[in-house]
Amino acid sequence: MSEPRVLRIPDMALVVLVGASGSGKSTFARTHFAPTQVLSSDAFRAMVADDENDQSATTAAFEALHVVAGKRLAAGRITVVDATSVQREARAPLVALAREHDVLPVAIVLDVPEAVCRQRNEARTDRTFGPHVIRRQRGELHRSLRALAKEGFRRVHVLRSVEEVDAARIEIEPLLNDRRTETGPFDVIGDVHGCRGELEGLLTTLGYDLVRDEEGRAVGAHHPAGRRAVFVGDLVDRGPDTPGVLRLVMGMVAGGDALCVCGNHEQKLVRALSGRTVQVTHGLAESLSQLSGQSEEFRAAVREFCDGLVSHYVLDGGRLVVAHAGLPERFHRRASGRVRSLALYGDTTGETDEYGLPVRYPWANDYRGAATVLYGHTPTPQVEWVNGTMCLDTGVVFGGKLTALRYPEREVVAVVAQQVWYEPKRPLAPPPAVQAPARAPDVLDIADVTGKRMIATAHHGTITVRAEQAAAALEVMSRFAVDPRWLLYLPPTMAPTATSTRDGLLEHPAEAFAGFRAAGVPLVVCEEKHMGSRAVVLVCRDDAVGAQRFGVPGPGTVVTRTGRPFFPPALTAQLLERVRAAVTAAGLWDELDTGWMLLDAELLPWSAKAGGLIRDQYAAVGAAAGAALSASGAALAAAAARGIDVADLAAGMTARAAGATAFREAYRRYCWPTDGLAGVQLAPFQVLAAEGATFHTRAHDWHLAVADRLHEAGTELFRRTASLVVDTTDEASVAAGTTWWEDLTGAGGEGMVVKPLANLTREGRRLVQPGVKVRGPEYLRLIYGPEYAAPANLERLRGRGLGVKRALALREYALGLEALERLAAGEPLWRVHECVFAVLALESEPVDPRL
Repeated sequence: MSEPRVLRIPDMALVVLVGASGSGKSTFARTHFAPTQVLSSDAFRAMVADDENDQSATTAAFEALHVVAGKRLAAGRITVVDATSVQREARAPLVALAREHDVLPVAIVLDVPEAVCRQRNEARTDRTFGPHVIRRQRGELHRSLRALAKEGFRRVHVLRSVEEVDAARIEIEPLLNDRRTETGPFDVIGDVHGCRGELEGLLTTLGYDLVRDEEGRAVGAHHPAGRRAVFVGDLVDRGPDTPGVLRLVMGMVAGGDALCVCGNHEQKLVRALSGRTVQVTHGLAESLSQLSGQSEEFRAAVREFCDGLVSHYVLDGGRLVVAHAGLPERFHRRASGRVRSLALYGDTTGETDEYGLPVRYPWANDYRGAATVLYGHTPTPQVEWVNGTMCLDTGVVFGGKLTALRYPEREVVAVVAQQVWYEPKRPLAPPPAVQAPARAPDVLDIADVTGKRMIATAHHGTITVRAEQAAAALEVMSRFAVDPRWLLYLPPTMAPTATSTRDGLLEHPAEAFAGFRAAGVPLVVCEEKHMGSRAVVLVCRDDAVGAQRFGVPGPGTVVTRTGRPFFPPALTAQLLERVRAAVTAAGLWDELDTGWMLLDAELLPWSAKAGGLIRDQYAAVGAAAGAALSASGAALAAAAARGIDVADLAAGMTARAAGATAFREAYRRYCWPTDGLAGVQLAPFQVLAAEGATFHTRAHDWHLAVADRLHEAGTELFRRTASLVVDTTDEASVAAGTTWWEDLTGAGGEGMVVKPLANLTREGRRLVQPGVKVRGPEYLRLIYGPEYAAPANLERLRGRGLGVKRALALREYALGLEALERLAAGEPLWRVHECVFAVLALESEPVDPRL
């Protein structure tokens, strides 16, 4: 009998059983794990095909298995996959799934003899494959053994006999960051950065008794009441005595008087002490110089200590989380490279501030977790609570303070720095503001919008507008836009769905549904995309409201995507009078308790605004193509009559002529005559704002219901927007959405826009696209030319890059939301206008306008 072997499995792990058929994986799983923890490929084959041995159902079975595994891992539950998994390509999606959910993948390999596997399979009447299958599977297993760790498995347990399998015992280990059983009380201390004197002073103030060695150096500290210190990292660099700080903290940790998480400066110091090439910047030079005067034994102990620090701690039953740079709730108690990176470095917007330092993503603004999160990393002059989080780095090394928070008392204790030990690149506190003369809230200053602008948004961090972008927008705003007091919002650009690979198609709904499903959005709404011009409509209940609320007497305004008026003033007033009447008839003034409304809409027909463009560009191209191809066709017909073989040329010319005809038909269906407002239609699809309120947190079905009420109240002006809700996780629902799009585009419609039904949506800490457009093949003919669908052209167009467009769409979306929220909060006009201006400025980004 083999000695019992303990297989240690990290909590929340994804456990992959690896072994040939007949190796005993299912028995092992039943013996050591709860039935609910085990996902068997055989069971999933039975679910999708009513036969667990139906190999034709394998693909569908594993798709279902991966979905269920993902749901379990998202909930933090140990999940065991019972399949052969002897091939790398079968294991790779599982490792990726673990990485996606920030859990550790573990492999348990059952490498029992081939004869045992063969004997067990022969005893089963439902197994009809021959011994060559087992032989092949074991060969693949043995070729994989050395590669499992490289594939990403954090632990690999190999059981090489039936006896080892039978004697194995599973032990679930809490993760290193899981200290929920430790309830404190704690004293959480901010970034020390080598300031030993200040640290000793703070510990003394907190009531700790310092322990000193024979040389008088502090080598530990103990609190008589049993309190423990928790350090948020960045003990080292920049300050005058990094070795002294490390000696003290290492002694406290070793004595059980403290915990410490890793900071980005410890991480870099470990690399330097290990002989790796690093940039000796941000105070590392001071640490290396000070440590060079210490013994080799001490330097080795420092390297081992810093290398062993974990990314974050979860304490007090999950009610307290400590991480150097903070940590959003979804990553608490998780373990992965991504979690460690976020905990040590935080997330950035990809931009830099005026000092050349990265702009940090303001994750705390969005934090809604139950745990208190204490962190450091980014120095701040004063501590403050933000949604249950607090940054304790108060810049002691820069001449600020060293700060601690008593937990659970939530009492702040701090000591002032002895001096400025290291000059900061960015001032710790902003210079005293020069008192500027007060200005009226509706007065704008050109300095508000010129030059490089950095705009803080609640939903996408800080967004930068370059000076050249601002200059381009200023030209449009100053010469063509409506009165800025009316100009409260500009709509964002919209990205297309991912490019389709289907024959003859560049865009298809399948990619839109799959994209939202991957982003964790189960329900989307498909909205008919009207072929008109985007319009923002501001309508006031009466002219007095315009004067009182916006400082401009009048009914409101109707503007284009660039802030220009759609119609001359008299026609605009007539249009707004009809809008006002419909809003009144629909009872929306009282329902929303407002004297004004801001609507996002489409104004039809396309020709109402783009008549000149249609005549000069589209009609000219169509006419030239018709004339040229007609003459070419006649010439080829004459050549054929003379016996010349021009069949291939004639076929190509016929195809080109058909494309030109389709091109003309495409733009003509979006044009019809208008006389004044006769023939003009307005298709609203979203209520943007009203007095004191924004509506981007209301689901899109509410917005469409309001639009339907406006249609019923004013059928002559308002056009209904057809819509369909689709469940991206349900194949039948997705198929219905695809059919709906095919019917729309087949009848000449432009296509549809797919949006998260819930409206404003996040995937973790990042915004999800507010909508993607899926355009029909005939509308795309207008965009890319009459012959775009030729195989060679289509293949070239499939290489179009969408990344820049999508990033631009998110930034403009966030700026639009920021403008609306500032407007609803009653902030001064310049605060609203800087966001509106920024949207227009970003439109000068060099992005393919056809996207």
